[in-house]
Amino acid sequence: MADHLLRHWAATVRRSPGALAVIDGVNQKSWTRAELAAAARTWREAWSPDDRLRGRRVVMAVPNGFEWFQVFLGLLEAGAVPVPMDPAEPWDAQRAAARRVGAAASWREGRLVPLAPRRRRDPAASCLMKLTSGSSAAPRGLLFTHAQMAADGRQVSRTMGIGPSDLSLAVIPLGHSYALGNVVMPLLLQGSPALCPASPLPHALAADCARWRPTIFPAVPPLLRALASSEVSPAAFGSWRLVLSAGSPLPPDVAAAFAAKFGRRVHTFYGSSETGGITFDRSGESTLTGRSVGTPLQGVRLRFAAGGRFTVISPAVKGAGRHRPGDRARLTAEGELVLLGRSDRVLKLAGRRVDLAEVEAGLRALPGIRDAYVAPHPSREGALAAVLATVRTPAELTRELRLRLAPWKVPARWVTVREFPTTARGKPDTARLRRLLAAGGNADRTR
Repeated sequence: MADHLLRHWAATVRRSPGALAVIDGVNQKSWTRAELAAAARTWREAWSPDDRLRGRRVVMAVPNGFEWFQVFLGLLEAGAVPVPMDPAEPWDAQRAAARRVGAAASWREGRLVPLAPRRRRDPAASCLMKLTSGSSAAPRGLLFTHAQMAADGRQVSRTMGIGPSDLSLAVIPLGHSYALGNVVMPLLLQGSPALCPASPLPHALAADCARWRPTIFPAVPPLLRALASSEVSPAAFGSWRLVLSAGSPLPPDVAAAFAAKFGRRVHTFYGSSETGGITFDRSGESTLTGRSVGTPLQGVRLRFAAGGRFTVISPAVKGAGRHRPGDRARLTAEGELVLLGRSDRVLKLAGRRVDLAEVEAGLRALPGIRDAYVAPHPSREGALAAVLATVRTPAELTRELRLRLAPWKVPARWVTVREFPTTARGKPDTARLRRLLAAGGNADRTR
């Protein structure tokens, strides 16, 4: 199999075995490509000396660091199908997810825990299984081939100009689709090393960046907001040449504050678990203005249908190379993708059509609103409820929105918070947001 990741990795090691591969900020230790390859073989010999894991799915709940790469490569060496999972998930949740996807074992806290495997083994072309976020439902498993993962890594690296001399700052969990395409695949395909910092807190990041000088920073909006408002010295981050934001929309004011503080524009990167990378804001101008999420990556085509639905066509897409995301969008004359909201978030309230994304956009346009989440009212038929990241009062907001929106679009319940709850991917944690709305608001206005 020409596009097998282990073939690419073996060629990468042969080209320069002594080149840097991984830095672990927790112990401030680094490993070369040859050392990482040897560690992966040692893992395989210790935990899967025969074919018992070949074609079997194995959940790995490992924090970012050298062990993550060792176990991931060791599983590939064993012919297994890694299923990376967030290590912050409780063990019961990990075990439930492992059983749901038919995993034969789970790697946790330095040992392989056997589970009841599914009867059928996955085909030899299978590379890994991504787990969807699970913030709104039980996680789904998405099986990808080696060729699909390699295509995603190549498309990302070529479009963004990521090369072997770049060092990626691996803050986002390595098992998420974003990090797999932007950090893990570039290392295996071409040797672009990864720095796993000791902590995502601004001062800890500053110390690691000042010492190791990373050039690529794949980030999420909450982290960029924290850095922009922190007191860390911009000099510590002077090595950055490309800063990315993905997972959820980055407010233009945060992008502007970050650029003003660090002298680096943020570039929006848009994709999905099913497709890998889709678009990239090459100049950073669209991110500053909130105009779009950029233009398609090299190798990605978009086909549009009625109602703003579109299909992503690329060799990186799961299955037959085509996938229709849940987002609605349009393409500008300049070829930029403008997101219009989720297709599954248009509903009828009391016979009227309401686009929840439209209401959220109206709320975010108000002064002092950093983020907004709108959903059907949990206990009042035909009404809406909203969670807002703001210090403004519900009474003020209701008065202002009545001047901008039709009465049935003005939320009847408000919950205000200082910061939005988010998942590790930087996406709004919709399960927690719904619980906040169900618990009752700061204000429930009468009809």
